Amino acid sequence: MKTLFDVAGKVAVVTGGSSGIGAMMARGLLENGAKVYITARKAERLHAMAEELSEFGECIGIQGDMASVEGIEAFVAEVSKHEDKIDILINNAGANWSAPIEDFPEGGWDKVMDINIKSIFFATQKFLPLLKAAGSKDNPARVINIASINGIRNSGMPTYAYSASKSAVIHLTEHLGADLASSGINVNAIAPGLFPSNMTKQIVENDAMTEFTLTKIPRGRMGKPEDIAGTAIFLSSDASSWMTGQTIVLDGGMISTA
Repeated sequence: MKTLFDVAGKVAVVTGGSSGIGAMMARGLLENGAKVYITARKAERLHAMAEELSEFGECIGIQGDMASVEGIEAFVAEVSKHEDKIDILINNAGANWSAPIEDFPEGGWDKVMDINIKSIFFATQKFLPLLKAAGSKDNPARVINIASINGIRNSGMPTYAYSASKSAVIHLTEHLGADLASSGINVNAIAPGLFPSNMTKQIVENDAMTEFTLTKIPRGRMGKPEDIAGTAIFLSSDASSWMTGQTIVLDGGMISTA
């Protein structure tokens, strides 16, 4: 019982790890003894975050474009030069696009779908050999997909591709969870509510919008780094070894009041 949440010695990959909840989860894993690879498209931001996170453990930044299969394959190949197995894959890379339905562009739709859902499937597919090498029936490897409460309910914002993609993440998680269990891989998802990040800065940096949004959250606050990190550690540890195909809503009760 005392080691249920132990992730020490595990090797983790966090896509979109240069900011926001990706960096929060990476730090949580590092502080608890995991070795963490992070990736992002913008090299300068990525390496700055890898250097910052290295204060807490062994963090390696590898630039990668998760929006294309070619980019995913190149990233997996680079990780494979250093590791013969990975214990944890966190599919966190994400994008958003907001526009009225009359003006919503095909390019915006495709960008969001490529990063938010296509990348999850193909990153999981390309990392399968390393995940299978780490996982077993008694001690499975872990895939953690980052969904959103806006994949469960109507956000009330014109973010059509985002909502659709995050709903797809939830269903894909259930499907992969069933299919990969026999390979010693558990697949689960987290559906976050409001956390401070680049994606939510229009709300977080506007006092009036923040105040209004907090009235919709029963816990009365936005998410903290330890909230998302703790959930990721749970899903990465022995504590969740019998859980697969599930999505954990992490929103302070927000969608329970809708």
